[in-house]
Amino acid sequence: MKREKIIIKTSYIGIIFNILLVIFKMIVGFIANSIAIILDAVNNLTDVISSAATIIGMKFASKSPDKEHPFGHGRIEYFTSVIIATFIIIAGLLAMKESIVKIINPGDVNYSYVSLIVIGVAVISKFIFGKKVKSIGNKIKSHSLIAVGTDALMDSVLSLTTLIAGILNIIYGLCIEGYLGIVISLVIIKSGIMIFRESMDIMIGKRFDKTLTDKIKKEISKYDEVIGVCDLTLHNYGPNKTVGNVHIEIDDKINASKIHTLTRKISVDIFNKFNIFMTIGIYASNSDTKSKEIKDYLTKILKEYECVKQLHGFYIDYDNKNIYFDLIIDFDCENKQEIKDIIITKMKLKYKEYEYSVIIDDDISD
Repeated sequence: MKREKIIIKTSYIGIIFNILLVIFKMIVGFIANSIAIILDAVNNLTDVISSAATIIGMKFASKSPDKEHPFGHGRIEYFTSVIIATFIIIAGLLAMKESIVKIINPGDVNYSYVSLIVIGVAVISKFIFGKKVKSIGNKIKSHSLIAVGTDALMDSVLSLTTLIAGILNIIYGLCIEGYLGIVISLVIIKSGIMIFRESMDIMIGKRFDKTLTDKIKKEISKYDEVIGVCDLTLHNYGPNKTVGNVHIEIDDKINASKIHTLTRKISVDIFNKFNIFMTIGIYASNSDTKSKEIKDYLTKILKEYECVKQLHGFYIDYDNKNIYFDLIIDFDCENKQEIKDIIITKMKLKYKEYEYSVIIDDDISD
């Protein structure tokens, strides 16, 4: 089954499931005069809205690329997650307001064993539903389904606290409805903020997981011609659309024909293994003894600066007396240009016959 159909089908099931929970919990909540159960029902109502938003978002996200959007519309899924998170936060704030009212005006709470059984069934069913939806979301890389599944798991925990409050009310006559409502609302708000933040991080441009970048670099390094791998950059255009570029260092004596074959093989390999469209750039690498001596001297200088994380792209153009290299400097370093100038000055003290072309790179990926 196609990814879009799985997401839409799961969302429709979620809508039906949560509507049934809303009906049952509302009935039980009003009969028992329990603000905790009513708020639990309201929370399930936000899940209905979340599933509906997921369906609408998926319809737009699955549209084919066009001239205005050449990378497709996949990022709309992340907007959907933001909408879901917003509904969750609003529900939490409303829950907090009603809970404060309940603390000021407690009223009588009338739990029954029937109401507790209904809540218990809701706890179990919501937990199973949440685990299943989150599992599907992880399997097909759907951020929206992961958010819905996570929210459902949180709901099961909140319903469990409501169940405990009911048991305490029946056995000991304790009424902790309003205070429990405050706890529930805070957990709801926290859940919404976490989903909102994670979605926004991806939309802004979050650093990719080190495990993935290490695997990609390791895969590229398997080729005998590749001396080094650097400048790996990845761009997320949706759960199923990642575009990247990387530089490889190869011997400067390799001809264009072999370079063409090598870069094609690497691109196809990376796509087949990671589903990433990768553009391969080339850095030439000297193979003579003199260049090794100069590079070793430069490496020794760089050890004096903790914020310099990596040296790559080192190449000496002997004909034009120019030395090229890139420096990756930590984001927290405030005097990057000053460090670069000092390094060049130190190099010129020993190798003054060369000009130096140095680029400062940001620490984009591990």
